[in-house]
Amino acid sequence: MVIVLQSEAELRQRAWDAAASVVDPEIPVLTIADLGVLRDVVLDNGKIEVAITPTYSGCPAMNMISLEIEIALERAGFRQAKVRTVLSPAWTTDWMSEEGRRKLQAYGIAPPQATGSRRALFGEQVVACPQCGSANTELLSEFGSTSCKALWRCKACCEPFDYFKCH
Repeated sequence: MVIVLQSEAELRQRAWDAAASVVDPEIPVLTIADLGVLRDVVLDNGKIEVAITPTYSGCPAMNMISLEIEIALERAGFRQAKVRTVLSPAWTTDWMSEEGRRKLQAYGIAPPQATGSRRALFGEQVVACPQCGSANTELLSEFGSTSCKALWRCKACCEPFDYFKCH
């Protein structure tokens, strides 16, 4: 029998990879790493602690995400891992990865705009349709299929779509 010892950095990376594989239950094409919800993984005295930040303070998916992280870590060989919710600093769409933004677009959800968008300057928001790419769109409701999305419609292709709201 050969016993292979891993360094703390290797253990932490293995735990990060396991936690990062957890998908958002509301948008299953995104992992929590894509969203920027996964904030940190710490190895302390042989125990793993994962820090996550909700997309907004009342996000109903956080309990499921915490449970899925614990399961993923258990499967990766980490016993009694702890998941901690961190509210400060507050989550921002700036934490989303470019890969996550591409996945949203491909899934039919308009990704959040950069914080320096036209809306920030002039109070106007232009959201491109994820189906046809037209900027001729209109806001139907500030509330979409989940609280973190708004419902828009494309005037060019007439399709409704969700827009992942900026935070």
